[in-house]
Amino acid sequence: MTTVLTQQDLYDTAKELALEFSGTAHQWDQRREYCWRNVEVMSDAGLMGMTIPREFGGQGASFLDVLKVIECVARECALSARILVESNMGGISAIMAYGTKKQKEFCAPIVINGDKPAICITEPLAGSAATEMSTTAKKQGNRFILNGHKHWITGGGVSKLYLVFAKVLDENDNYLGIGGFLIHRDLNKGINPKGFVVGKRERTMGLCGMPETELLFDKVEIEEDFVLAPRSGYRKGFAELMMAYNTQRVGAGTIAMGIAAGATHRAKQYLCERKQFGRPLAEFQGLQWMLAEMDADVHASRLMLHDAAQSSITSSSGFPDMMSAARAKFFATERAIKVVNDALQMFGARGFGSNEPLERMYRDVRMFTIGGGTAQILKTQVAGHLLGMPTPQVRNGYAQRD
Repeated sequence: MTTVLTQQDLYDTAKELALEFSGTAHQWDQRREYCWRNVEVMSDAGLMGMTIPREFGGQGASFLDVLKVIECVARECALSARILVESNMGGISAIMAYGTKKQKEFCAPIVINGDKPAICITEPLAGSAATEMSTTAKKQGNRFILNGHKHWITGGGVSKLYLVFAKVLDENDNYLGIGGFLIHRDLNKGINPKGFVVGKRERTMGLCGMPETELLFDKVEIEEDFVLAPRSGYRKGFAELMMAYNTQRVGAGTIAMGIAAGATHRAKQYLCERKQFGRPLAEFQGLQWMLAEMDADVHASRLMLHDAAQSSITSSSGFPDMMSAARAKFFATERAIKVVNDALQMFGARGFGSNEPLERMYRDVRMFTIGGGTAQILKTQVAGHLLGMPTPQVRNGYAQRD
């Protein structure tokens, strides 16, 4: 039976684990290793799959509950926080919202026991323009045959569960829309992983312990029971599945904000400890103002992210409102880069050294204006919503208002 943890229980657990993870964050980064030990600890503590309903073994936690946990962990170890996002949001949220009972029963224990599902959308020639993907899933009897190439897939090779998006074709090659296909890397339960290959791993600037890989699919057979398709069908269903991605965006923004909060805390301590010209740096007004702006940016980001998470309560989809999620992500991630940069500046040469956590945090935070929807795409979505212009915008965008 699942032990149900209160919001305070989850937060207290996260604070305790964050302190434990702070001592090994440098290790995972330098060795470019996935933090298996941290995953085991988080799973044992009930932090993996928190948002999964209790009937399927999860905590049934709200998105806001999860954000508080993520921030706490991100202050010390962004790698562990990213695993928490993807084991509680994004792909698993889509499965719990649109999957069949069989799919939920299959996926839930995998995640709760420590797996970080990989959501597979990006391709070499399809990034922000996701609908331009070339990966296909062709109907063949009671199966689909998956062929294609994905790239920059977070967790490729370490994740067991993969939610692969592909263009769906009927037996006559007619395009039906885009669907999600569940693959388990190791098991042969209704799916055949033969033909599924994890390709090269990118050498990344930050979050070095998390593999970013290409995935190759060569005639991978997937039974209909493992196709994630909302009732509205493949054409409209893709938009519904992507609504679950709003959780991923809010989660990514929270990691960035958590890193910034950790950097602000370290900067405050350093200003009080370090002396120059016979007095603590904390007495220099220029640095005081920098610290005040850092604190304000973190606080404003937190409020926007929490507001986006709370919007899921009144949303018809059960996910954060798209505009709220987009605003919160680009605001929080851009501010986080500035905050960490300013914190590193306060440390001077020491901050530039690889033994100081700020150097790692600076590299880690940089990716969050890119992954999960670039800041520019999100700003275009927000502006398009305000102006009544659809995305993607075209030359006659004004004429395409609803």
